[in-house]
Amino acid sequence: MTVRPGLPKLIATDLDGTLVRSDDTVSAYSHGVLDRVRAAGIPIVGVTGRGPRLLDLCRHDVPEASFLVLAQGGWVVDLTDPDEPMVLRSETVPGHQVLGLIEALEAAVGPLSIMVEALDAPGAPLWGEPNVVWRYPEAVVTKSRTEALAGSVLKTFAHSETHSTDELLAVARRLVTSDGVAVTQAGLGFIEICPPGVTKASGLAVVAGSLGVDPRDVLVFGDMPNDLPMFGWAGWGRVAVGNAHEEILAIADEVIGVNDEDGVARYLDRLLSAR
Repeated sequence: MTVRPGLPKLIATDLDGTLVRSDDTVSAYSHGVLDRVRAAGIPIVGVTGRGPRLLDLCRHDVPEASFLVLAQGGWVVDLTDPDEPMVLRSETVPGHQVLGLIEALEAAVGPLSIMVEALDAPGAPLWGEPNVVWRYPEAVVTKSRTEALAGSVLKTFAHSETHSTDELLAVARRLVTSDGVAVTQAGLGFIEICPPGVTKASGLAVVAGSLGVDPRDVLVFGDMPNDLPMFGWAGWGRVAVGNAHEEILAIADEVIGVNDEDGVARYLDRLLSAR
């Protein structure tokens, strides 16, 4: 691996597909290494597309984290006092703004299946049109898209039966204006439509700002296109797991072992041992 002077001042890792293994677990070895990182005085940030309704799951998967960046960057939570989490950022987007993009997308690619994340309460359901592609057991309350998008929402998932997720994302990127909603995908078979300006980079910047850490001193790990913004933002190191999407592999400083082989923890273990 490339050895840089000193250690990063902040370490941020994606969860699903990066730190979390395919069986939805984080190994005892990974937890042990993350404990060593924290003992070395380096704050850890879990950065994920998971919404605030999954805060408890995130805290279970990475209890070593001092901060969580959720909902692709739209929600940022300070866990410095684990008994009293503090929300540092909470972003939503008017549903009618999302609906405009969905209608433009359907004009270009045909019918889409839509699910909406509007609620932030623990375990809250998604709203919309249940789809077998969604692999998680969460409840989806069936609602028309007009009902689901009647108010402000955290983000919206869109799936096409005729276009791959990458193809759908490419079309969405072309349709979004510079000041419009943010679009991405996290490997779930859906693209995700988020509030304007919401990315993992903008969420992570909130954490870095609260700690007085320069982006040049931040090390990040990721695997999917939703990690691209923070890969472009962080300066100490941008590390992709071996199972990463080609867009991430193309810009990573280093490629490490796959998530199922604890690639993140093994990298950090070597990093700490070298000091």
